[in-house]
Amino acid sequence: MRAVVQRVEEAKVKVNEEVTGKIKQGLLLLLGISNDDDIKDIKWLADKIMNLRIFEDKDGKMNLSLLETGGELLIVSQFTLYGDCRKGRRPSFTESAPPEKANEIYLQFLDYVKSNYNINLQTGKFQTEMKVHLINDGPVTFILESKKTF
Repeated sequence: MRAVVQRVEEAKVKVNEEVTGKIKQGLLLLLGISNDDDIKDIKWLADKIMNLRIFEDKDGKMNLSLLETGGELLIVSQFTLYGDCRKGRRPSFTESAPPEKANEIYLQFLDYVKSNYNINLQTGKFQTEMKVHLINDGPVTFILESKKTF
């Protein structure tokens, strides 16, 4: 499971000009799901993101988590995070989970966050063309992977 985590002042996602998710200060999470992801990946990544200390404290140091700031979370599924561009000119998506499995894992990820953390959670719409709007705060952006290959 891969995630691009962006600290934002605000973010929203639209599907066919309709806003499906909108947050103020918090995190925008672009979430990619691979063929072999399971509940261990869900728990590790969700817990890591929720407790990642990437918000500034009163001294201007990145020392606070999303939970400590009362921030919000917008999760957008993005299968292209597993696009492999090392060969040729067209990305290969063989590592991306097929839509049925990816949707199942995506929903489990959302359920895990909802069940374990008291935050405003917003989402995009799985397997649709989405427009993501954000004001990146910092900019502060991290890439995380549950398999820890980088």
